[in-house]
Amino acid sequence: MVSNTLYINGQWVAALGGATRAVIDPATGEVIAEVAEGDRSDARRAIRAAREAFDNGPWPRTSPTERGRLVSELGRLISQHREELARLESLDTGKTMEESRWDMDDIAGIFTYYGGLADKMDGEVINAPLPDATSMVMREPIGVCGQILPWNYPLLQASWKMAPALAAGCTLVMKPSEITPMTTIKVTELATQLGFPPGVINLVLGPGHNVGAELAESLEVDLISFTGGIKTGKQIIRAASDNVKKITLELGGKNPHIIFADADQETALDAVLNGAFFHAGQICSAGARVMVAASIHDTFVNALQQRMATIRIGNGFSPETRMGPLISETHRTKVEQYVEIAQAEGATLLLGGKRPDEPELQQGFYYLPTLFTGCRDDMRIVQEEVFGPVVTVESFASEEEVVRRANSTIYGLSAGFWTRDQARIKRVSAALRFGTVWVNDFNIYFTQAPWGGYKQSGLGRELGRIGLEEYMEVKHIYQNHNPRPLHWFAG
Repeated sequence: MVSNTLYINGQWVAALGGATRAVIDPATGEVIAEVAEGDRSDARRAIRAAREAFDNGPWPRTSPTERGRLVSELGRLISQHREELARLESLDTGKTMEESRWDMDDIAGIFTYYGGLADKMDGEVINAPLPDATSMVMREPIGVCGQILPWNYPLLQASWKMAPALAAGCTLVMKPSEITPMTTIKVTELATQLGFPPGVINLVLGPGHNVGAELAESLEVDLISFTGGIKTGKQIIRAASDNVKKITLELGGKNPHIIFADADQETALDAVLNGAFFHAGQICSAGARVMVAASIHDTFVNALQQRMATIRIGNGFSPETRMGPLISETHRTKVEQYVEIAQAEGATLLLGGKRPDEPELQQGFYYLPTLFTGCRDDMRIVQEEVFGPVVTVESFASEEEVVRRANSTIYGLSAGFWTRDQARIKRVSAALRFGTVWVNDFNIYFTQAPWGGYKQSGLGRELGRIGLEEYMEVKHIYQNHNPRPLHWFAG
């Protein structure tokens, strides 16, 4: 990867300051690329390009059918380059190749979905108060969109933002995480093959404190879409409030996974493992807070401990690997600190809680699957997002109790529960205050269904039809076909 890795106004360019950054493979600690490191000046020139392309360029005035065709074509190219993109994603993030391949299939489908939806957001005729008048509700592209992406699902999260924004007719400036830019760079390269006008797609690499901050603060940016941590999300809210730009935020979660006594325990156990340990638990919807009915608690925990002990850790390019490393040494240290806090607060460590001993894993940022029991609602390990392969287990006595405790969090992204009781399914689904509730399943998402959270998990929604509407302004057009003077102020 060469250092000219900013894409601004239809050109690949170096950062104005000449800075570069090494990209590290978390599985080996080795440098896999050197990319440009932009700053506020680079963000400003990208914003200017996007502003000019929106205000005076052809893209917002291109027919929705043609916009949709180009968006769908980008999905087709992603499918064609599936293996290359999956390899880059695994190098960048450390996740297994199979997980990355699944991501690429989802990503291609997202572009295809929004490409097909682009020409179906028609205006709506509504009743007018006068017989000789018409009233229309129209949807128009919102304008220049700043899109700030996370490191855990770099290209998947880019697609959630990029595809609907382009389908709506917006122009955009993307800022991937500075530690996982590789697949976003590659998809931008693919997009250049399709004829998007200059300035429609812009890519600026660099840290959030300057590139991201410039996007949030700029008067020339109409919308900010951010996925990441709650602390940064609050900073974006404050910055965007100065110019009252539209914001969509997905800020993570602390997601309860509830096992009632009448659950299919074997299937629920498998779902707990899947919900907690894909991508080493570095998932905003990870079901790391497991809540088990008291009558089955000990049996379930024993089975969970046994299964966790067999998880194969290693390099994501090995077919035997089921869980790769954490993203960085800094992040691993953060996870270790949470493990120490949990023990200090009185939680019982049953498994893991340390780095692996195998010599071949010493250069990467690996951490063992970790299991805590004896957890309480007031523990930080229960309330805060650890973002690693750490599961806490709590016992509960009644449905009312577990719902109340599950809701006792500042987050509200997702929750899941297992039961055969149809009446309970109706009650608990209604009572849980989360943006997504899974019943007898966990961590299932698909393009057609909206995604987002209650409370401090964020603002707005992505995916589904509403994910396209987030990138549109609503305009009411009223026409009087037979205007007559009112004579209210006649002399």
